[in-house]
Amino acid sequence: MRPTLADATRGRILFGGDYNPEQWPEETWPEDVRLMRQARVNSVTLGVFSWSKLEPEPGAREFGWLDRVMDLLHEHGIGVVLATPTSSPPPWMGRLHPDTLPRDADGRTEWWGGRQHFSHSSATYRRYAAAITEDLAARYGTHPALTMWHINNEYCTFDHGDEAAAAFRRWLRAKYASLDALNSAWGTAFWSQGYDTWDGVLPPRHVHYLKNPAQVLDFRRFTSDMLLECFTAERDIVRRYTPHTPVTSNFMPLWSGQDGWRWAAEEDVVSVDLYPDPRDPLGGQRGALVQDLTRSQARGPWMLMEQAAGPVNFRGVNHPKPRGLGRLWSLQAVARGADAVCYFQWRQSRQGAEKFHSGMIGHAGEGGRTHQEVRRLGSELAELAPEVSGSRVPADIAVLHDWHSWWAGAHEGRPSDRVELPDVLTAWHRALWEAHLTTDFAHPEHDLSGYRLVVAPQLYLLTDTAVGNLLGYVRSGGTLVCGFLTGIADEDDRVRPGGMDARLRELFGIRTLHEWWPLEAGETVECAGLRGTLWSEEIEAEPGAADVVPYRGGELDGMPAVLRKGRAWYVSTLPEPHDLRALLASVAAGAGVRPVLEGLPAGVEAVRRGELLFLLNHGREPVTVEVPGSHRDLLGGEKVTGSVRLGRYGAAVLRP
Repeated sequence: MRPTLADATRGRILFGGDYNPEQWPEETWPEDVRLMRQARVNSVTLGVFSWSKLEPEPGAREFGWLDRVMDLLHEHGIGVVLATPTSSPPPWMGRLHPDTLPRDADGRTEWWGGRQHFSHSSATYRRYAAAITEDLAARYGTHPALTMWHINNEYCTFDHGDEAAAAFRRWLRAKYASLDALNSAWGTAFWSQGYDTWDGVLPPRHVHYLKNPAQVLDFRRFTSDMLLECFTAERDIVRRYTPHTPVTSNFMPLWSGQDGWRWAAEEDVVSVDLYPDPRDPLGGQRGALVQDLTRSQARGPWMLMEQAAGPVNFRGVNHPKPRGLGRLWSLQAVARGADAVCYFQWRQSRQGAEKFHSGMIGHAGEGGRTHQEVRRLGSELAELAPEVSGSRVPADIAVLHDWHSWWAGAHEGRPSDRVELPDVLTAWHRALWEAHLTTDFAHPEHDLSGYRLVVAPQLYLLTDTAVGNLLGYVRSGGTLVCGFLTGIADEDDRVRPGGMDARLRELFGIRTLHEWWPLEAGETVECAGLRGTLWSEEIEAEPGAADVVPYRGGELDGMPAVLRKGRAWYVSTLPEPHDLRALLASVAAGAGVRPVLEGLPAGVEAVRRGELLFLLNHGREPVTVEVPGSHRDLLGGEKVTGSVRLGRYGAAVLRP
């Protein structure tokens, strides 16, 4: 049986973050540990960016400093998530082995001096990565401080170089077997692109005009697979030494570069880094979306690997978190399934590219407001852990998402470059979040039978298997709501006859999809009872379909904007936020899905995890929430009867 997050938490909520002791004099380490214990830190991640410290020259090993840190942490009861340092190779590697450096689509080399400067296809890089991983696993696999392995960091490298090109051809030959099959899948009859030899096939490098979209799609698939090969190679090494120790690698939030469903299946622990903008009034919703997606990838408890204690350093203007907001967002992660709440990083760096990225101890030191808030949170999580660790978040709604569909739908030659999948996905999730309807995420080929309602904000590409799965779900009594540009293309990004899969047109009651009518920035379309944005469609309904919401005025006057046939709904525009919320809440109610709690004040989020009810106030003003029955607030211990008062960015965790 594979290890899980529970093997690392052991009934706790892991609390801590990236620790980079190599950046500090050794006399600082005992002080770090003292402050960690006071903050109730029970886990740190070591070694993420330490390759040049561990291997200062080829083949050398400098493990003494890491031995001392591991021993010190264990002595004080702090567990270690030990990282392989392979996301940032030492400068000597690129200098001695230029083949390890990636190249972009214009042929420019990405040099050392930053991070992630490695070619995923480089045999030399993979050899060095395997060697340092092997030696780390052999040395520390039996160390009592080790609780988890963290492979690499934020995989995000693309490579268009010659070694990647050779690997791309091997990948394509394994997939298609013949050039005829490749030419068919890529539609190379267009623009005289037919290939007569495998040697002529390249990654999608710089071209005069639009690139072949099927070629780009396969390159995205290939890149995800190559990075996954790098991950699994290192994972398999550490598993040989520690088969009962869980392994993870951290995703970035809603990152397009990896097939997140396939990757999650290869991880023991699914973890993510999450950095909402504290000035974004919808920062809490954006966090909830990523948390719901990560929990769904994990199929249970998950790990918040990184968040910021205060400001980040990668936005144009980097704002600190107002007092209480960091605690609120951390508790939100726990409410939505996290059994680990961690930060980048423990101590804010004084040098380097991220010296203005906050830490659990900032430049203000232990007396600073940020560190004092971290301490409070650590104490609260220690109290919550026995009540919440390992429990599940129930959801009756699934939001469908597929990375391959995202990749295909993002091609530059599409009808509107204003349509971006993350924006559409966020809008639909926001509508459900504001209606207090908890959602899972699912792949369109997953078993959906456990959900009363399934929504597909946008699935431009759908395989035949996925289409059949959606039809079977509706035929079995499920309710399905799909947004515009769904079912347009097959798995080769070939447009379906009629502009939408014929089986879906029949499902929704669409006789003909005549034209897509994308909207300009600021342009809207009026519909009966709602206003649409971003997109509209010229649809002719078949007799017997329920024309739920027609367009009013303009070229589409009288045509269906929202179409329903039985339990299948099609939404051909993006309704404004309050209209989309009302529509989806109404459909959910008809499917038997009810909000977590009725009558909540604006800005208050309610989530159930196991037997606990989390109430989270995302507003700056205090509010009173009516709560039926009697409860105990686990954050304060007070008895709650009838109502609970939440202060600015306040939270309550109620047990009946």
